[in-house]
Amino acid sequence: MLDILPACFNLMINENGRESVGFILDRVIESEWSKGLLVKMVSLVREFMHFIDKVRAREFLEKVFKGMRRVDLQDLPSLVYQLLVLASKGFNKKEVIEGVVMFFGSEFGGSKRGSSIVRQVEGTVLLHVNFAVKQDPSLGKEVIGLVKLDFRALNHFTISVLLSVARVRRFSESSLGILKTVLLTAYRDHKFAKNCKWLPDDFKEECLQNVQKAEKALLRAVNESNYGREHIVPTIVQFSFQLLESLEDGNVRELWDSNAILGIEELSIQMLKTLFEVHEMARNEIIEQSKFRILSSKPEKNIPIIRLLGHLVQSNPYLMLEHVSRLKELLDYFVFMHGKVATHLVAALVPLIKLSRDLRDYTILVVRKAMFRREDAVRLSATNAIFNLILAEKEAKREGSFSFQDSSSQASCSQHAEIPCIMDGGLFQELSGLLQRCLYQQGEIKEVMYHGLLKLVLADPTSGGPVLDFLLPHFRCFFKEDADVQLEISRCTKSLSGNVVIEEPLDALLSCVSSILLLQPHGKADCPDSSRPYFVFSLSQENELGSDLSRESFSNALLKIQKFLKKINLEDFLGRIQGDSSTSVLEEERKCCALILVGILEVVVNTIATRLSEATDIEKADLEKELVGFVNLHESLEKDLCTRLSTSIKRGKVRATAPVMASNIEPGNNRLTQERVPYLTTSSLCQLMQTALKLSSTECSKTIAASQHHSQLSSSKPVKCLQIMAFILNHSLHHIKSYLTMAKENPLRTLIYGEIKLMGPPLLKLIFLLKSGKKLVSEEKKKEEKRIKDEDRKGYLHLALVCMKELVTISLQNPHMTGLLEDLVSVSTLEYPELDDKYEEDSRIDDQRIRTKQLFVVKVLKPLFSELLAQSYFHELEIISDMLLVIGEQLPRKQRNSHGAWSIHVCKNNVIKNSKAARSVVALAISLSSPPSDLIAAQDMAKELLKVTGSETSDTAEVSESYSIINQSTSTSIISCIQKLIEAIIVDMDWAIKKLNIFTLVSQRSIHLSRNEEHVTGLEYGNNLYSRAEEVVKVLSCFVSMNLKEPQAEHLLRLSAKFYKHLAQMSRLRIASKGCKQLIPSLAFQKLVELTCKQLTVPIYNFVAEMQREQENANSKCTANKIKRENKCIPDLIYQIEDYEKYLIRLSKVSKINLLRHAKRSTSRDFKIIDSRKIIREEDEPNHKPAYHASTTAENGSPESGDNEGNDSEKVLSPQSVSPSAEEESASDGENGGALPHAKRVKRDRVVLDSDDEA
Repeated sequence: MLDILPACFNLMINENGRESVGFILDRVIESEWSKGLLVKMVSLVREFMHFIDKVRAREFLEKVFKGMRRVDLQDLPSLVYQLLVLASKGFNKKEVIEGVVMFFGSEFGGSKRGSSIVRQVEGTVLLHVNFAVKQDPSLGKEVIGLVKLDFRALNHFTISVLLSVARVRRFSESSLGILKTVLLTAYRDHKFAKNCKWLPDDFKEECLQNVQKAEKALLRAVNESNYGREHIVPTIVQFSFQLLESLEDGNVRELWDSNAILGIEELSIQMLKTLFEVHEMARNEIIEQSKFRILSSKPEKNIPIIRLLGHLVQSNPYLMLEHVSRLKELLDYFVFMHGKVATHLVAALVPLIKLSRDLRDYTILVVRKAMFRREDAVRLSATNAIFNLILAEKEAKREGSFSFQDSSSQASCSQHAEIPCIMDGGLFQELSGLLQRCLYQQGEIKEVMYHGLLKLVLADPTSGGPVLDFLLPHFRCFFKEDADVQLEISRCTKSLSGNVVIEEPLDALLSCVSSILLLQPHGKADCPDSSRPYFVFSLSQENELGSDLSRESFSNALLKIQKFLKKINLEDFLGRIQGDSSTSVLEEERKCCALILVGILEVVVNTIATRLSEATDIEKADLEKELVGFVNLHESLEKDLCTRLSTSIKRGKVRATAPVMASNIEPGNNRLTQERVPYLTTSSLCQLMQTALKLSSTECSKTIAASQHHSQLSSSKPVKCLQIMAFILNHSLHHIKSYLTMAKENPLRTLIYGEIKLMGPPLLKLIFLLKSGKKLVSEEKKKEEKRIKDEDRKGYLHLALVCMKELVTISLQNPHMTGLLEDLVSVSTLEYPELDDKYEEDSRIDDQRIRTKQLFVVKVLKPLFSELLAQSYFHELEIISDMLLVIGEQLPRKQRNSHGAWSIHVCKNNVIKNSKAARSVVALAISLSSPPSDLIAAQDMAKELLKVTGSETSDTAEVSESYSIINQSTSTSIISCIQKLIEAIIVDMDWAIKKLNIFTLVSQRSIHLSRNEEHVTGLEYGNNLYSRAEEVVKVLSCFVSMNLKEPQAEHLLRLSAKFYKHLAQMSRLRIASKGCKQLIPSLAFQKLVELTCKQLTVPIYNFVAEMQREQENANSKCTANKIKRENKCIPDLIYQIEDYEKYLIRLSKVSKINLLRHAKRSTSRDFKIIDSRKIIREEDEPNHKPAYHASTTAENGSPESGDNEGNDSEKVLSPQSVSPSAEEESASDGENGGALPHAKRVKRDRVVLDSDDEA
């Protein structure tokens, strides 16, 4: 019966017309369809599709997609094929594509979702879609347009469709491009929303869910790629590598600090790992693509690719053994790679090298060749590769079995490329010849070798003896036991073409030896602690004797060096350095020798500090005196270096220090940085701090006792803690800053840094000591000397606070270091009675992380802030403000607002005349206040600034009555601070307007892709944006009334121009596109327009006019550049204002609401040629009406509807600023409508005219 329906329709058309056919179609659509009838109707509809209009076609498709849930799975592919055929014939293409994508992306499968049958059906449908796109490319455009328009269309099936469409040549770039753009946009939106304070929490949560949804959809599409959809595997590989290449330089895991999302890099690596495990056809392509990109890309771009190879090696070692030949081809280019890339490549292949003797031997061959290259960077990489191989051997021996025998991804025995074997011992001895060659290389190569030897001892403590035996002959070249000058430091430098370089880093050598001796006390070298992993092998008696002799020789040498340095005279020692070179070269040699000597002193201090922790009380007194002596020698040597170099000396400026090479690549870190390994360990610095605290208490007690007995101290000079304070704090700061530069997997990190949070409590005690101002010198000293000591103490306090700031920042970035703040709170002795109730309240917070941060702020930072403010320590106050800001931004809204209110209270009740300190406190007050309180506070401060700076109608005040922090000394810096905050908000608005544009497009085109989900509506989002812009208007309105100086005035012009540009974009988005219904602007938007016209536009014209009057009166040359800069800012500002008003005129016309009734005609046209005769003619014709008056009257309904509005409209724009053609422009202009290029404006003699070309 249904088969004759098309013929019946043809007969009815001929006899009764289309009305009867339409009636029958309506009855058919409204009736209930069984699954068989649905399939039959889809197959028949193409025969009478010309009888169906668009409305009925949309209803028909809704009926079909609603009933597809009841259709048998085996019938779905043919049903979709019929729908695609209909779409290719022009039957509602958009609705067909949208329905298919959303059906298989969300509702398909039901209880069988995820089964192999469902996946096979989806795979067949993908093949149909791919074939349909090849036949009709317009279907591919519909798929791409659907995803481009709304992110909510993205699901696992949509991604599969895009990947399938990408197999069509003409859509290869566009399909993958839109998928990449959508994914990266989701990440950027989440990053922005997370850091933006004024966006609603619902929108932030939605942005996070969008990223999670995209990641899950993409991973699901990859996981299901082996069920009838193998044709998309090549595009998945291509897309994954494109994502890896899209990573920006630097720390790409900056945002992904939680487990909520993976991040671009981890997502790409997981996709490729899945393909590598599942699809044999993809393995060769992944390896080849990795090889090609490593050899052709920039070094920074290579790091993620090498990290991918590392993951593949670790998760699928036996599968990677099949591709050893390709990896060997990659190693052939070792000498041509960037140094760090070559090092990281060998480190990534280490787990595979442990299983493949062939790959190990080939790597050794490549490294041997590299060691004989002329390039320093190649030899440096080869040195690192040598120690990677040696450490891999030690690790394999320590494990005693195959590292990956328990791997779930292990291939069968028949798939093994070769039989993995445990490498036999002796690689250190085997490569000792290459290591001997390193001893005759440049200084940086030697330093890397010393670090590698120390890593070897850490991995295998029994290697300590052979390492010392290896180093002893080389060490004796620079140490003479019987000579007067035991250290021949002059042999450590070398002059090349007039440039002096450090050829032997003797300090690094001594640091290596000292660390090995500390790790292996005498008699325990061959009996390592059971808690330390090691591999035991027997030593002959001769070898044991040799190792003991080396250990004894080094121990005696270090003691003699220590005694020699006690008696050293720096001037005589450095003066003995002679040579045949010129005076300048000789001076450079002495500087380099002094640098080496500084490093040796640091090694000695580290040794003494380590011995202090285990010494008895009597021994401690002697060690403390030795310690202070060496510190004084170190400080005098650094002062000598500063005077020789005439500027502050930096170690890296004189010699190229060796980089810290990571044995594994730090995830997310693509930067190739270099940093010197510190000689002082965390435990040593903590011990030094404890010593300084002990010495300070001892000196204070002796000073008090002496003053009570009215006598001097004993003739033996007491040790002064201030003498070692600078040394401790300087090295602590360098130590903390270098902590993040060393990879977590580097063995040296544990040795040198250990638990760096242990530095917190003694450092805080030092801060309390320096802040308290206790008498660290006797009262008998002269006043001048006391003043110098107070200045030193203040400088040390500043340095200690900087150290604390860096340490707190590290703890906030590492969740496992939260114990630092708890330790700091526990040792705090500050009392602040006003915050006792707050402390009790915060102690009851359930969340431990929030409670710890809050207690640290209340118990430590705020009392410290108050005491420093009372003592007028303004530079130190800036550091405390920075710490408060960093911690406060991580607190919830309630706690953050309380700190913001406290900061505002400080601004109101404390007089601060230091401009930098005032700026930091104001920034703290505004930043810790949640919107809209932040801009309300900024507006209140701007009003007080207006009173202090003065205006045309008011005089200046010395100090603000409401905010004591605002005075003549601080007004300029506070103005700059608020302007900077406003600039940040305006930059945020740029992103927000783009999102508003997407909301507008979706609402205008009536796209509803997720009917069952709640989303932030465009109206709610827009009103939030308009409210934020309204607050910005209020702040800017205060600035345009001030008497601003030149930098602030110019900055204000630029900010206003950017802000008006955003206002114009908001206004343009309110104009409906062609064919869409025009909506009435919301009340929030109307309020924004009214406020802008009244409080900003009119005053800003007066502000510009005043600036121009100042230009006319300026004659000096110093103002010439200022006038030139302002002549660039002012025309741009005027143009943006007029562009904004142009869109308001068009919006007023289409919405029938006069939005410019509060506007005033602009009078400032510094770039406009004004004809005085024309002005006279206009005065002679007072009855002349602007062309816009008629249109305004029409919009208001009748001439009587508002005479005042008509008069206001006359003041809005003249015919000179808006031509009649501008009124007749279509409301559906493109996005760039009205945007006149800057070059075109210059060519038009700087006259802004509205024409058809503008729109």
